[in-house]
Amino acid sequence: MLRIAVLIFLIGLGSQINASPVDGTFNSIDGGTISLEEWRGQPVLVVNTASRCGFTSQYDGLQALYDRYRDRGVMVLAVSSNDFRQELATAEKVKDFCELNFNLDLPMTDLTHVRGAQAHPFYKSVRAETGFVPRWNFNKILIGPSGEVVKTWPARTKPQSSAITREIEALLN
Repeated sequence: MLRIAVLIFLIGLGSQINASPVDGTFNSIDGGTISLEEWRGQPVLVVNTASRCGFTSQYDGLQALYDRYRDRGVMVLAVSSNDFRQELATAEKVKDFCELNFNLDLPMTDLTHVRGAQAHPFYKSVRAETGFVPRWNFNKILIGPSGEVVKTWPARTKPQSSAITREIEALLN
């Protein structure tokens, strides 16, 4: 019943919010776009990130998680955001920082709002579906193969924690 009410709410908002989180399209840090629709049918872990945060070392865990599961179809998307005033000034600086310090090759977005009135439609959709709003950097959202939000975790939950890997494994089996 709640899902139907959320869907009606989303339809009523029209183009302001996508009907499903997996329909989100982001600007890529490399130029072009990243469409979550391309990954429909696969689990996707979406994480809002920042380069100057106490949790920035989690980039290592995100890359390790991506390396562990990518051949099985799991995607990890780092959504660069300065909403908590801890990100570098430009996407180019973020990309250089992540490549130099963490050797990241997982997909990353351009600087993106994750909360408030300017939040990206993906985050507005997640909020409408679940009530979840990132409270800090490195919050994690697991999207299931059919586009539903499976689970969310706060910043303190490490990417390779059993809480996250258990959910990913369940989606893969």
